[in-house]
Amino acid sequence: MPATRSRSQFTVQSFGDISRFLRSGVADEDSRQLRDSIGALAQRIDEAIAARRTAPANAELADTAEITRRAAELARCVREHQFFVTGLGSAWHALYEMGAYQNALRGLRRAAEAWHAALAERNPSERAAFDRLELLAWRTLGEGLMLIDMYEHNETADSEPAPPPPRPLGRWRRALAWLRGK
Repeated sequence: MPATRSRSQFTVQSFGDISRFLRSGVADEDSRQLRDSIGALAQRIDEAIAARRTAPANAELADTAEITRRAAELARCVREHQFFVTGLGSAWHALYEMGAYQNALRGLRRAAEAWHAALAERNPSERAAFDRLELLAWRTLGEGLMLIDMYEHNETADSEPAPPPPRPLGRWRRALAWLRGK
């Protein structure tokens, strides 16, 4: 009988695992839409990286047109995802993690475009561009998972009323407080 894993025991070994993990979550509509978008991005990353990794070492035998097409699709998918993220509501943009995620997305987009350009130009630096893309893909998806997690935690925390902020002391009250302290 296969063992079942809880969400806390889930380990990610591939970009496809991230996509499957995101589809399995239960969330509100906003969170579900972001999960779907990040899942689609993870799937596109997985396809592009798999196409590049399965290519023969001999460049003449590799289907560079297919790899280049996958790289172009990935760059397009990252841009579309960025556009989607920009349109999320203020509850998302109020999170500190949103800025980190958007920075990571910008880096991933630049890396995907650089990898695509290196492939199209048959530049010898293609391998370095691919390695950078893969590294930034892991970072970006990790930031996305963190963003979703923080949003869902904030959502439950926001259901309780927050205490009112302390009133700032006026000039005279500060002076009286200072005098009392002596």
